[in-house]
Amino acid sequence: MKKHRLRKICIILLLLLAYACAIVLPYSRQPAVTADTMEQFSASGFYGNTDTCERAMVISDNGEALAERIRLISQAEDEIILSTFDFNADVSGRMLLAALYQAAGRGVHVSILVDGISYATGILGNSWFYALTENENVEFKIYNPLNPLKPWEFMGRLHDKYLMADRTAYILGGRNCYDFFLGDHDGYKNYDWDVLVCCEEGKDFSSMEQLREYFESVWELDACHAVSGGSTKKQGDLQALYSQMQEEHADWFQPVDYRELTVPARRIRLVSNPVHTRAKEPVVFYSITELMEQAQESVFIHTPYILCDDWMLGQLSDICAQVPEVHMMTNSVANNGNPFGAMDYYINKEKLLDSGVNMSEYDSGVSYHGKCFTVDDRLSAIGSFNWDMRSAYLDTELMLVIDSPELNAILREEMGAYEREALKVIDADSYDLAEGQIPQPLSSGKEFRLKLLYRLAYWARFLM
Repeated sequence: MKKHRLRKICIILLLLLAYACAIVLPYSRQPAVTADTMEQFSASGFYGNTDTCERAMVISDNGEALAERIRLISQAEDEIILSTFDFNADVSGRMLLAALYQAAGRGVHVSILVDGISYATGILGNSWFYALTENENVEFKIYNPLNPLKPWEFMGRLHDKYLMADRTAYILGGRNCYDFFLGDHDGYKNYDWDVLVCCEEGKDFSSMEQLREYFESVWELDACHAVSGGSTKKQGDLQALYSQMQEEHADWFQPVDYRELTVPARRIRLVSNPVHTRAKEPVVFYSITELMEQAQESVFIHTPYILCDDWMLGQLSDICAQVPEVHMMTNSVANNGNPFGAMDYYINKEKLLDSGVNMSEYDSGVSYHGKCFTVDDRLSAIGSFNWDMRSAYLDTELMLVIDSPELNAILREEMGAYEREALKVIDADSYDLAEGQIPQPLSSGKEFRLKLLYRLAYWARFLM
């Protein structure tokens, strides 16, 4: 009996191992940049000579980020497109759902695209979302739903975050649709960035067309599955919540002159990864690092996590060898809300410093989730791309690159506010501390967890 039981256990373990291999192995090889991508890339194509009709503004505050989303949704007349990695029915999420429900009720066509992980963890069976999908003007699709019969597709995820309203304006950045990123709430939060882009009515809105074309390329994939069927249980609650928002936040529903709030742009270009669910050519990483190599004076990079393979580190080293000033800010190990990101930085900090980059660490107690960079005093970029192998090779990713000296100056000023609080790294073990700066201590418990994670999961860093 014992031998029989042991044999069954061994068979089960082997099956589990085979299943795990089916999840992991298809993504273990990182595709190289193709000759076509290299030939088609041109740094000059990201610059313009004169101002266009397109204008942009940085959204750095979480409260403002929620307000502008509600404003765009509430004033849309024909169409709303929302794509996001994560969407929860918490306070901010329900506010968005209420605004979308009201828009659909007045005849606006609403298209929502959400990643399969978010659907499985927060949307499936949630009556707040079902109340919205019941409306005939709402189309709801899931990118790559988790399918236990297709484990080899598990790791291909949708990481894009943007909202389009009619053909008047859009918001694109790194914020997911829930309380950590949107609204002024107590408790845990993340700091992040969005950019709002608008265009004069009747003018050629080229970056909007780029984004619409990208959305349609994802929306029409076989990997995107429609969600149908709904529930009336929460529809009255959505209507009541919308009325409450109008009373408590009347300013959110007032039209604003975006021309006064925005600055002109000479050119706006969308950079994206391939949209299939398999391991991807690292188009975004290649494009942004090639742009950085063209800098004459400085490059400033913000990223919450850094997990690089040798090629990615080589790209960073090339930038540092050619550009006089290259600065990168990330979370300190103690401040990082991502345990895998914290572990990898804890282990590989010295390798990063060997590239020649000037490192600083955000250490102020709130996890920094911002993904942006500037090149000299012209280019600015905001989007969803983290400096990690998952963003480079596995996920759909977007970065919006904007040629605008005015926006560049604004973003640099706001990035600088974080950098002035950050710890300036001297080497892997020490900092050049400003007066009053005291680094967060790395607790013995967290250090133990990081070392344990390193021993158990470092081999899988290409998935993180």
